[in-house]
Amino acid sequence: MASGEGPTQRLIAAGRRLLSSLMASGETRLRLAVLELEEERARLATLILLLGISLVLVMFGLGMLILLVVVLFWETHRLAAIGTSAVVLLGGGLLSALQAMRLARRRSLLKETLAQLALDRHLLESQRDTPPS
Repeated sequence: MASGEGPTQRLIAAGRRLLSSLMASGETRLRLAVLELEEERARLATLILLLGISLVLVMFGLGMLILLVVVLFWETHRLAAIGTSAVVLLGGGLLSALQAMRLARRRSLLKETLAQLALDRHLLESQRDTPPS
């Protein structure tokens, strides 16, 4: 043994290299997950702010529109105008709620991280299945 390393030392060195590689890969995946979470948080904050502003503006606009319709039909069909406005608003609210529920069911959080982990698993399985040369 000219190298001075026995089989035990080589096995320990190989284990350390493997552990180092696994830790580096895990750190990369963790950084990707953190980056995606930060992007999602910023997107969500912007989305909530824009939704709040648009909700207030739409509410004022609908209020003015309903007031206009009721004033126009005050002498002849005020109850029909109020009822029609209520039905239109309730229908729009229900459709919006259904759309929001459909969007909430979509999952996009950590999509890239999960895809990368699936690719890693696939590569490890394909390397395990191929015989060493």
